[in-house]
Amino acid sequence: MTEPAVIRCDQFISHPPARVWQALTDPELHAKWWAAGDVRPVVGHRFTLDMGNWGEQPCEVLAVEPEKLLSYSFATGSLDNTITFRLEPEGTGTRLFFEQAGLDLDSPLGRTAYEGMSRGWPALLRRIEPALAP
Repeated sequence: MTEPAVIRCDQFISHPPARVWQALTDPELHAKWWAAGDVRPVVGHRFTLDMGNWGEQPCEVLAVEPEKLLSYSFATGSLDNTITFRLEPEGTGTRLFFEQAGLDLDSPLGRTAYEGMSRGWPALLRRIEPALAP
């Protein structure tokens, strides 16, 4: 069995952590840069993300440190992995660290997700800053 795969990347966003936090936790802003869903920063909160052709993906918030960390299970029952966002102040903005962990490379779905999202996440994170524009 192959060790579960992890995707890691980061993005500088020229907004303070409080504003970047809103992009991660406000459903309206979240839909602007990634996917529609009732995401909320409350441990145990269950929600779905509308992934278009990939369908509605069930999620559950696992950890919250306001304006610092948000982690949730993603695609429970299919990909069964975890998404974590960590925010660190950097100059006048925020460095957003991203990790998607637990992708099963022995599964065709897991391998497809890993290959696609390894390329996709950097572009998605770059969409946060425009989503925060007034």
